[in-house]
Amino acid sequence: MPAPPWFTQALAQEPEHRDVVVAGARVAHRVWGPVGAPGVVLVHGGAAHSGWWDHVAPLLTGHRVVALDLTGHGSSDRRDSYDPHLWAREVVAVAAAAELDRPVVVGHSMGGWVAVTVAAEHAGDVSSVVVVDSPLNDQPPDEERLRERRRPHRVYPTAEEAVARFRTLPPQDVVLPFVRDHVARGSLRAVEGGWSWAFDPDFFGARLRLRDLLPGAGAPLTLLRCEHGLVSAAMAEEMAGLVRGGMPVVELPDAGHHPMLDQPLALVAALRTLLALRAPRR
Repeated sequence: MPAPPWFTQALAQEPEHRDVVVAGARVAHRVWGPVGAPGVVLVHGGAAHSGWWDHVAPLLTGHRVVALDLTGHGSSDRRDSYDPHLWAREVVAVAAAAELDRPVVVGHSMGGWVAVTVAAEHAGDVSSVVVVDSPLNDQPPDEERLRERRRPHRVYPTAEEAVARFRTLPPQDVVLPFVRDHVARGSLRAVEGGWSWAFDPDFFGARLRLRDLLPGAGAPLTLLRCEHGLVSAAMAEEMAGLVRGGMPVVELPDAGHHPMLDQPLALVAALRTLLALRAPRR
C-alpha cells in the first residue's frame, strides 16, 4: 500500500531534534511548531519512541508540539534503573526546554501512566492530560513474561531483516504498512554485527498503579478509549469514577491499542477536538 499524501506531507515537516539533561541522563526530543503557540507534549508507550508521533504531531496545526524519548527508549540515554516519578520529571523538563507554557500532555499506553503521574505530581506545569488507551495496571507483570522481555535484543545483520521482524506489544492485527515501516525503522540502532532495537530491555521495572494515581490528579483528564484496545467500556467507567469530578471518555471507533498505527486520522481528529475545547477563551 503506497503512503497517502497526508502521510508524506506530514513527514516532510521535519522536527527540530533537541536534548535536555535530567538527573544526569540525556533526554532526546523532537519539536514542531513556533515558540509561543499553545503547547502539546506527546509521550510514547513502552518499548516505543518519539518517532511513533512523526505523522501525528505535524497535523496538530496551530500548536508547538514536542515528542520525547523517555530514558531507556529511542535516542535517549539509558539508566541503571527506571523510576516513573523520574519519567514524569523528564516530561516536565522537556516542556520547559521547548518553552511550552502549561501544555496539554498526551500519553499512550505506558506513556498514559507517565502522563497521569505528571497530572498528580506536577499539575501546575500542565493544563490538562489526555490518556490514550492506558489500562488499569493492578496486577504486576507475569514473571515469565518479564524474563522474556528482558532478554538481550537479537542482532539482525541488516536493517531490512529487523524491520520485517517488527511487532507491536501487545500484538495488533491491523497496522497501516506505511506507518509500520516508518516506525520500525526508527526503532533500530546500529550495533556491532548489525542492527538491534533501541529500547533498553530492562526498562520494565517498578510501576505506579493507575488506580492510585487517578484520584490525586490535579489537572483535568480525558481518556481516549480504543474500541479494540486494552480498556473495556466497563474499565473506562471505573477509571472515570476514580477521578475527582469525573473524566470524559472519548471512543475511537475500530481502533486497536496503538491508534497511531491503524487509525491515525481518527486519533488526530480526536486530539484536535480536545485541544480546541481546552483552548483559552478570548
